[in-house]
Amino acid sequence: MISSPVFAGASPGFAEVRAGSLGVRLAMSAAEIDASQALRYRVFYQEMGAHPDADTAASARDRDRYDDVADHLLVLDHALGDGPERVIGTYRLIRKPAAAQLGRFYTADEFDIAPILQNGGEVLELGRSCVDIAYRKSSVMQLLWRGIAAYVDLHAIDLMFGCASLPGTDPDAVATHLTYLYLNHLAPPELRPRAVPARYIAMNRMVADSFEPRRALAALPPLIKGYLRLGGFVGDGAVIDAQFNTIDIAVVVKTDLVTEKYLRHYERGLRDAAAGD
Repeated sequence: MISSPVFAGASPGFAEVRAGSLGVRLAMSAAEIDASQALRYRVFYQEMGAHPDADTAASARDRDRYDDVADHLLVLDHALGDGPERVIGTYRLIRKPAAAQLGRFYTADEFDIAPILQNGGEVLELGRSCVDIAYRKSSVMQLLWRGIAAYVDLHAIDLMFGCASLPGTDPDAVATHLTYLYLNHLAPPELRPRAVPARYIAMNRMVADSFEPRRALAALPPLIKGYLRLGGFVGDGAVIDAQFNTIDIAVVVKTDLVTEKYLRHYERGLRDAAAGD
């Protein structure tokens, strides 16, 4: 049976949503945040080839100053016990009051997000999403999105945004992906982030009829496809992130486009996962 999320506030977390041995909630201790940072290190640095500085390598943790003001959404596998190894998925959530403590959102390092911030509503930055390699199945992402949906509802979020990544640092190697996104999912001007001028990489790199759009969509990373299924848009321009060995794009999701159709889809997936355990 799947419980309904009841939030106690931004941090500590909310009543856990369960699907079999898996559950999703906000981190409620420094130890749980540390476990999420260890998971991020394994995925981003050991698996995806990010380049750690000396402190990052020594700690085997992916962490920065934004972690201190963020809420950390976790997926836990309770079958693994009560230790840090049970943290098998994570998302970092930052709202305006948290970003104000540091003077900016993380995304602003790569993109001009003024159109988002000037929109007038409540906004939420999504970032540092990853799932342990042994758990990369739809039920885990559905749990993460169910937690995000409850968080959005609690804080009356109007817009979600953040950076999403394509592998590698060669734009020509992902030219089909970038062109497809630019031609088919560009955000409307009033909401459109733009890569900062010094780092701007053009996304429209191919002739439109030189590739098959369905194949281009199917080949996108699962996280980006997930944003698009929620009605998400992309910004103008990509950015090379040499440290993380990625090409980043800006993503924007209007929460009123997260329709009952999608919520029913995620709930159905959770019920299927629970039935299978």
